[in-house]
Amino acid sequence: MTSNQGPSSNELEAAERAFHRKRRLMGGAVIIVLALGAVIYAMTSGNGNLGEQVCSTPAEKLAAVSGHAKGEVAALLVPDKPTALPPLAFTRKDGSEVTLADFRGRTVLLNLWATWCVPCREEMPALDRLQSTLGGEKFEVVAVNVNTQNLEKVPEFLEEVGATELSYYADNSMKIFRDLKTVGRAFGLPTTVLIDETGCELGTMAGPAEWDSRDALELIRAAMGSAG
Repeated sequence: MTSNQGPSSNELEAAERAFHRKRRLMGGAVIIVLALGAVIYAMTSGNGNLGEQVCSTPAEKLAAVSGHAKGEVAALLVPDKPTALPPLAFTRKDGSEVTLADFRGRTVLLNLWATWCVPCREEMPALDRLQSTLGGEKFEVVAVNVNTQNLEKVPEFLEEVGATELSYYADNSMKIFRDLKTVGRAFGLPTTVLIDETGCELGTMAGPAEWDSRDALELIRAAMGSAG
């Protein structure tokens, strides 16, 4: 006559270890999902710690921009409502200060970049061509260098990528990056923010894009209110 033996203590211990390991993995996955959700939420709803500041951007323009965020610029995240930005400040080539408010009246594509950022190097020529195509009294690509070291490499970088149309702007303290990060609009480089003529955000992109593509040109024209 045989008897059914239950699991040994070693088997029970192994099963218990496997159970706790699975719980830890599931907990880690939940944390990752929640973190990603928080990033997307911060970039698509509200304006972080700024509170409810009034933006005069028409809802129709925001909808037009959202409708043109596709193809090469599909990664642009458009907020649910017109969103104010912090009072961003940086410097010109001669060291004089310039603020985002100085560009009122123009649609702006604000781009933060650094010489050590490989994706920045890849997209900079497209930004330069975008400025050549649409830049003027109603639109400007404002590319802000945020190097904190090796500043002597910046002119060499721009020469290597052939950026001749972009005006030089910099913030070597990276405060502009921290200010945008505080309101959920910067998590790495490059970071690009599309801003309307009143200084309000129309969309934010994390990572590079083909900014001289047809999709990008149609997006910018929609932001300028001249979409076909």
